[in-house]
Amino acid sequence: MVVDYQILESVAKNIRQSIIKSVHAAGSGHPGGSLSAVEILTALYFYKMNIDPKDPKKADRDRFVLSKGHAAPVLYSTLAERGYFDKKHLMTLRKIGSMLQGHPDMKRVPGVEMSTGSLAQGFSASIGMALASKLDNSRSRIYTLLGDGELQEGLIWEAAMSGAHYKLNNLTAFLDFNGLQIDGTNEEVMNVKPVDEKWKSFGWHVIEIDGHCFKEIIDALIEAETIKDKPTMIIAKTIKGKGVSYMENNAGWHGKAPNDEEAKAALVELGGEADVR
Repeated sequence: MVVDYQILESVAKNIRQSIIKSVHAAGSGHPGGSLSAVEILTALYFYKMNIDPKDPKKADRDRFVLSKGHAAPVLYSTLAERGYFDKKHLMTLRKIGSMLQGHPDMKRVPGVEMSTGSLAQGFSASIGMALASKLDNSRSRIYTLLGDGELQEGLIWEAAMSGAHYKLNNLTAFLDFNGLQIDGTNEEVMNVKPVDEKWKSFGWHVIEIDGHCFKEIIDALIEAETIKDKPTMIIAKTIKGKGVSYMENNAGWHGKAPNDEEAKAALVELGGEADVR
C-alpha cells in the first residue's frame, strides 16, 4: 500500500486542533499525553488497521486499546476524524450526559474497544483480546498504547509475561515514551529505564522509533507483522504536548486545560484559526 504522508500529516493536524478545542471546551482533561500520541493513532486508524466506521463491530476488525485511558481526547478526536461519530460531540467532552467522558467507555462510544482509565488494565485486556483472537483462528490484530509512567504498575509486567508465554505475535504495543508524568519526570517519580532491555527480557520483540515520524511508525508496524513467535513492543520516543510550543516537555500540561487565550494561540500554532468553538 502506497503511503501518502501529506494526507497523514493533514489528518494529524486536524486531530491536534480537535484535542485543543475539546479539552478547552471541557475546562479539564489531559492535553499533554494526547498530543504526544497523535501520529501513532493517525497511522493506525488512517493507514494500518482493518476497520470500518460504518460497521464498528464487524467480526474480523482489528482492535485498538488505549491503555493510558486519561489520553481519551486523542482517541475521541481520532475516532471523530475517522467518521465513527460527528465531530460536534467533541465539544461535549466531560460534560454531564455526554458519551465522551474523561475516560473511554466501550458501551457508549462507537469504536472504543475497551473501557480504560485504571492504568495497566487496558494493556491486560489487550493480552486477552490477542489470546482470544488466536483461539478463534482470527486474522484480527490487536494494538495497544501505553504511557511510560504506566510502566510503574506491576500489572503491566504480569501481562507482559503472559503475552510472551502465549506467543501473541498478533499483538503490537506502543509505548508513548515522552518521559513525563503528572508529578514530573519518570526519573524523579520512579525510574522506568532501561525500557528496551526490560521488554526484551520479558520475551518481546522490541523496536525503537521516533514517535512523531510516520515513516518510522509504519515501518515498525510492518516489521511487527513479520514476527512469528512473540508480541512486539514499539518504543516511540515522543514529546509531551507535541505541536504546541508552550506545552511541549512541560509536565504541568499533563492534566490541565488551556484558557481562551492559550487555546487560541495553540490553534494558530497548529495551523488553524483562533476559533475555540
